[in-house]
Amino acid sequence: MTRFSQLTARNFLIVMHDAVATAFALLAAFYLRFEGDLLTDRLPLLLRILPWFVVFSVIICYVFNLTTSKWRFISLPDALNILRASAVLTLALVVLDYVFFFIAPSFHGTVFFGRITIILYFFLQVFSLGALRFGYRYFRYSRTRHHARTEDAAPTLLVGRAADAEIVLRGIENGAIKRIWPVGVLSPSNSDLGQQIRNIPVLGGVDDVETVIREFQSREKPIKRVVMTPSAFEPDAHPESVLMRAKRMGLMVSRLPSLEGGDAPRLTNVAVEDLLLRPTATIDYARLEGLVKGKSVIVTGGGGSIGAEICDRVATFGAARLLVIEHSEPALYAVTEALAARGAEAAVEGRIADIRDRERILRLMREFKPDIVFHAAALKHVPILERDWSEGVKTNIFGSVNVADAAREAGATAMVMISTDKAIEPVSMLGLTKRFAEMYCQALDHDLAAQFGDKPHMRLISVRFGNVLASNGSVVPKFKAQIEAGGPVTVTHPDMVRYFMTIREACDLVLTAATHALALARPDVSVYVLEMGQPVKIVELAERMIRLSGLQPGIDVDIVFSGIRPGERLNEILFASEEPTVEIGIAGIMAARPNEPPMATLRKWLAALEEAIARDDRTTIRGVLKDAVPEFGSNAA
Repeated sequence: MTRFSQLTARNFLIVMHDAVATAFALLAAFYLRFEGDLLTDRLPLLLRILPWFVVFSVIICYVFNLTTSKWRFISLPDALNILRASAVLTLALVVLDYVFFFIAPSFHGTVFFGRITIILYFFLQVFSLGALRFGYRYFRYSRTRHHARTEDAAPTLLVGRAADAEIVLRGIENGAIKRIWPVGVLSPSNSDLGQQIRNIPVLGGVDDVETVIREFQSREKPIKRVVMTPSAFEPDAHPESVLMRAKRMGLMVSRLPSLEGGDAPRLTNVAVEDLLLRPTATIDYARLEGLVKGKSVIVTGGGGSIGAEICDRVATFGAARLLVIEHSEPALYAVTEALAARGAEAAVEGRIADIRDRERILRLMREFKPDIVFHAAALKHVPILERDWSEGVKTNIFGSVNVADAAREAGATAMVMISTDKAIEPVSMLGLTKRFAEMYCQALDHDLAAQFGDKPHMRLISVRFGNVLASNGSVVPKFKAQIEAGGPVTVTHPDMVRYFMTIREACDLVLTAATHALALARPDVSVYVLEMGQPVKIVELAERMIRLSGLQPGIDVDIVFSGIRPGERLNEILFASEEPTVEIGIAGIMAARPNEPPMATLRKWLAALEEAIARDDRTTIRGVLKDAVPEFGSNAA
């Protein structure tokens, strides 16, 4: 049986149920209200009316979604729809009674149905429509609870507010979350204390985790697992303390990520990244869908951490075609396989190409004809680029120029370059080369605006942000590996601080910035800066990660200060001193007014850089870049 035929058969059975329920309610109301001659006189006319009224009731049930709702998940909205449908059908009987009164009052008496019959009908209709539905729902609920308690389900303590805990409990009841059985809830909200959530008691606050666990142990009903909901990671809930205590007592700790787009709840491991998260910006997903839905999109560097996430988000929001350009064959294979495994509807293609190869990039873009280009390809490791200057210039500057020129020639409506907070008053080759690439995109954007005026034209924007959690080369994976190896954990300087955000939020805000640039076409805005929240002290991050591993800093795992590396500074900044900021009215994003030299000057510098790279003349390279970005103060040798 095909899926469509199964759906049709299921809906037919529901329609038949609702039709029988209506007939039963009306006939039962009549038999309860009338007897003897009153029933005998009215019954023939009732039987003539009944088929038409049943057909009308099926239409009403369809209008109120009763014939299409799945009984397994029936809930309060469905109960309200049952009440609404019953009320409409009851009102129809009232109207019908008045019609009969005016047509044949002498035969039927004053009325045909009467108020008592109609009132009886309403309650019987509600019962007949709801009884089997809620009976089935309770059967599934009981069976799922029974399986959850008997199939090796781990006694579990939920941590978080009542609303989050209920999501977990619903997930268990409908089978989305398996093999755990909640025995209690710990809530950071005092208003939840002493309450029950779907028959599960709130046993205390989050600080009571050890007390509650020991109490269950004393009753020989040991808790084996702790599940932390999103509200358990709010600062007031002391998530680090809860996590450390639970791990110290040997419990498995999981988390319930925030739900997005109605996804089923799923449990994942708790990572240190979860404890670094600030409140994330509210993302307008409809706006992002409007940007890419049905569009052709190219992502350069699509195999990297940022590039791969942009590919995933572009596919999620409905792009028609996606071309992934990547220099690394393993990375290209990994990202295209991941997109295929998630069932992306976009037609995904992957091409091996180096953005330094101008002719190859021009040819790929001419053939693909993208609407939007996301340029994430770059060399980004500060110490490596301090040693290999020319490679950074070839990729980050000339590669970006190639991508920008190819996108313009191919007729793209926008190019979005992923930049870095290190481009602001740069002290490293990474920041310097990225700042030069920003200036080229700004100048080209300015020239196109001057050329086309108010007419539609390509926009070129850059988006800056800081460190991304769990990205390739991030400090968090490095610290994890050092802790697993027994230490030491190496920190460059005790006062070193950095901004952090998640890959998902960074990429969503990158797409949001693109929507702003295309919607308003403001020539005074071409560099966007993501608001990174509060900076994190790296040594404190290292200490936290050691403690979360169940170890003590300085006792089990040492922290060693290795010294600031070439191209690094203690504090990152988000805006240059000569760069006025612009409010754009979007949460999580700021903008900087353009501050770039004219395109003719940039092309002279590019020509000089090309000659210097051919001779491997580091002195000339440094001189040209210093002229282009006077605030550059690299301490590289």
